[in-house]
Amino acid sequence: MIRVGIYGVSGYAGFEIFRLLRRHPAVEIVFAASESGAGGSLAQLFPLTEDFPIVSFAEAPLDRVDAVFLALPHGVSAPVARRALAAGIRVIDLSADFRLKDPAIYARWYKEEHPAPDLLEEAVYGLTEWNRPAIRSARLIANPGCYPTATLLALLPLARMGAIGPGPIIVDAKSGVSGAGRKPSLTTHFVEVDENLSPYNIGRAHRHLPEIEQALHTVNGALGPLVFSPQLLPVARGILATIYVPLAPGWTAEMVRDLLVESYSGEPFVKVLPPGALATLRHSVGTNLCVLSVTGVPEAGLVILTASIDNLIKGAAGQAVQNLNVMFGLEETAGLQ
Repeated sequence: MIRVGIYGVSGYAGFEIFRLLRRHPAVEIVFAASESGAGGSLAQLFPLTEDFPIVSFAEAPLDRVDAVFLALPHGVSAPVARRALAAGIRVIDLSADFRLKDPAIYARWYKEEHPAPDLLEEAVYGLTEWNRPAIRSARLIANPGCYPTATLLALLPLARMGAIGPGPIIVDAKSGVSGAGRKPSLTTHFVEVDENLSPYNIGRAHRHLPEIEQALHTVNGALGPLVFSPQLLPVARGILATIYVPLAPGWTAEMVRDLLVESYSGEPFVKVLPPGALATLRHSVGTNLCVLSVTGVPEAGLVILTASIDNLIKGAAGQAVQNLNVMFGLEETAGLQ
């Protein structure tokens, strides 16, 4: 059995990790930690959950685990990751602390100096389908954000093969409210969200934008700028990203769909829909799937990609468990089907 600990278990992503791992055939959860919930149990925070004790970070027995999941805010994760790595423990971090390779870019977007710049070089970006070889031997995984996961799984095959023409790529992405985390705010209050649809940080203002561009530029540095417009849906979970892509000369929607099918052939968690079908939230919510669809607009020289994921599973906890499976040589689908 792989022995693991979970930091930040009182949040939505941390609890989702716990939920997935409790049915994992090869994993034992040694501890679940939360500073706000320490001394209580998960059953007190999440009704109908087993009475699993919650410990503080200081009480977490790092000497008894092989790996830890960090479902913590940015800036909080890095010191915990450093302690775990120093103890010889492998780390899967769900915060933004290790996603951006340039500490100056991190400081610009997160308004604070990077808490552990010396660890950035060894951190492996955990987009499983694209970085599997590096993930196998990694000590430190930077689990991707939810919006980047949906967007990159759609765009990376096109970027790599030169299918994207000049001009901006426009990403119109809508997320369920759980993507904002469990801590309440005015914008996530039920009365504000219900029967409403709210754009936020649109254009080039959202913190996930540099993460998406960084990954795209690793396979094609000539791409045009990304325009990213996230919006808050009045649903609990799920992301639907509608992506408008200028096509390079000679490319058609049919060729793009064939490319996606070929790129993800044999991948258990990426599904490309048949021609004419469109991805919806119901294709993916409750699963670790990313579901893709392709629509051509030849009159405008565009292709529209639609990507659907569950933000708490494929966009966070599920992808983290998928990465754990790869790191320890387990069946990649273990605990996720």
